Amino acid sequence: MRAVLFLLIVVFALPAYAVELEGQFRQGGVIFGKATPGTKVSLDGRVLQVSPSGDFVFGFGRDAPPKAVLRIEWAGQVAEERKLDVSPRKYRIQRIDGLPKRMVTPPPEVLARIKRENASIAKVRSNDTPALHFRGRWLRPSIGKVTGVYGSQRVLNGKPRRPHFGIDFAAPVGTQVVAPAGGTVVLAHKDMYYTGGTIILDHGHGLTSAFLHLSALSVKQGDAVKRGQRIGAIGATGRATGPHLDWRINWFDKRVDPAFLLSEKDRK
Repeated sequence: MRAVLFLLIVVFALPAYAVELEGQFRQGGVIFGKATPGTKVSLDGRVLQVSPSGDFVFGFGRDAPPKAVLRIEWAGQVAEERKLDVSPRKYRIQRIDGLPKRMVTPPPEVLARIKRENASIAKVRSNDTPALHFRGRWLRPSIGKVTGVYGSQRVLNGKPRRPHFGIDFAAPVGTQVVAPAGGTVVLAHKDMYYTGGTIILDHGHGLTSAFLHLSALSVKQGDAVKRGQRIGAIGATGRATGPHLDWRINWFDKRVDPAFLLSEKDRK
């Protein structure tokens, strides 16, 4: 009898865990998770940061494979390996002709500059800070017609280039750009070769926003910004064919679709 009672006490002393997921299980999707505090979670072998309150986030790249595995550990043991289906997408092809040759194929003398700038961007996107600014409703960062979408393949002067990883909002130079969610400014550069005036916000847990081709920056590196706060103004700096904001989201090195963070109305 004592042995039976002991086993019953052990079983009932272990609380049940719960993991809830919300988001788009598609290529480019962002998934927000909520777990019982103390749960450990990993995605395809990558350990995810889980906040003391149980919040976590992850994303799928543009060409993510159709399956992913979420591993959940509770009370020091593997509690579940949840197989996630990732739906494929079809992407648009966008052709732009008449660009100056130097904007399609950079001259050799700027390659070192491009390499330095890319390294600085990769560095801030590798941060895994504990902030939880990604929670809650996201705002459209600017007004304007959507002229470019995530995942589209650009063909410049007849040559296929890397896919486009953001949303383009076309509006006059000087149109304000606001923070779609709270965060910390981890990069503020007035003149990058490709992206011109550039700001990157860290929203926490590896999720970052980039705002490209700005004509003016209203914040500096290290600033804490709130959702809806002005951070800059639309421009046509860097490699741009006209005034617009190119807004991009990364989960670490995974390029995800900013449209999935907006309401249906704000995507248009």
